[in-house]
Amino acid sequence: MQTYDRAWVDAQVAHTVALWHASAAGSGRNTPRYSSTQQEKHERAYDEALQAVEAVLQRVPQTEAERIDTQERIVASFGQFSALALGLDGEAIALLTREFLPVGTELAQWARRFDPGLSMADIIQAARNAWTACGLQPLMGVRVHLTPSILGYSLLYPYSDNYLDKENVSTETKLRFSRRFRCRLAGEQLAATNDRERAMWTLIALIEKQYPRHRYPQIFECLLAIHNAQEQSLTQIHNRHDGGDIDPLRISCAKGGTSVLADACLVNGSLNKQESGFAFEWGVLLQLGDDLQDVRDDAQSGSTTLFSRAVAAGKSLDGLTVQLLNFSDKVGRSMEGLPNGSTNLKKLLKTSWRSLIIRAVADSHEFFSPCFLQEAERYSPFRFDFLRRRGEGLASRQGLYSNLFNALLDSRDDYDDGLRP
Repeated sequence: MQTYDRAWVDAQVAHTVALWHASAAGSGRNTPRYSSTQQEKHERAYDEALQAVEAVLQRVPQTEAERIDTQERIVASFGQFSALALGLDGEAIALLTREFLPVGTELAQWARRFDPGLSMADIIQAARNAWTACGLQPLMGVRVHLTPSILGYSLLYPYSDNYLDKENVSTETKLRFSRRFRCRLAGEQLAATNDRERAMWTLIALIEKQYPRHRYPQIFECLLAIHNAQEQSLTQIHNRHDGGDIDPLRISCAKGGTSVLADACLVNGSLNKQESGFAFEWGVLLQLGDDLQDVRDDAQSGSTTLFSRAVAAGKSLDGLTVQLLNFSDKVGRSMEGLPNGSTNLKKLLKTSWRSLIIRAVADSHEFFSPCFLQEAERYSPFRFDFLRRRGEGLASRQGLYSNLFNALLDSRDDYDDGLRP
């Protein structure tokens, strides 16, 4: 049985770093192009879907039947939008609306009952991880569904990450909190000292209940691997403040790779070499994509990533983004080698990776050359100005987001999902 110790993680980091450097060559253009006419058609579909959702939210459901009808109509609007705006076929739309969206809704409903103090952003953060884990399920021969361990793992990190991201908490205090977290992940039965620890210990117990430690050691090795990567990141930040040097690429590889490695291990309780290698690479891709999306905030706060460091040096992000697109193609080829998972699922996942990267380019346009932006826009189903205008419009309408969120989460108080600890 494979052991996911620090030596294994270091070897995987070295492998993905080499894969990243090998991605420097190439055009990054292995994706469909869109004419201005096609983009205008997709933009109309975007606005029509948004109007349909707003129309549904105008009417407050009074009965259980009306509540269910409201949720079904919202989901149908997402399906219509996906079909018209993104060019997805029927099977891909079914994957989104009948499998992935219900997973997010189920997680959010459980989270709301578990801790009413969790914010919408916290729950969406947890849902994103659950979607990654559930995306791995069919790739590993398992039907898409939310399990107790995926739920517990996905909700753990809004508690820990948000605390570790607080600027008013010292590095020493964060490391002390992190050490206790590590001891609990290692199996020590620590008494919780505050509400945060009580919630986290309960979520770890969900994982332990589904996967007893003595039978599934790989699970907890993977959880400790992501925790070690997080601790290393904290130490590197401390060293940076003290004038030390850091390697942001290796940090992103370790954090991202071990995070999705844990997701994959929670699917079946163990992994083979091919599955663990792909999961690690996918995690690195998602982490680097997040780093690109967050480049503006990271540059302002002084957080060092591959992309924020380039911005701080006065460099454009053109080359790094092409490299990221090429890297996503290599990860896609690793996914193609997995024996399970439909062609449509794999196509949907690859499309989503590239869409997130292109959207990040539109959002952070000031860090790219005009020529690159003009070329990149041809690979987007929407014009970049349209994306920015709609993004600004939605950002100013938090009430719409809140109403949509609440409509999808609304459920009977006695609803039993079978996942309670």
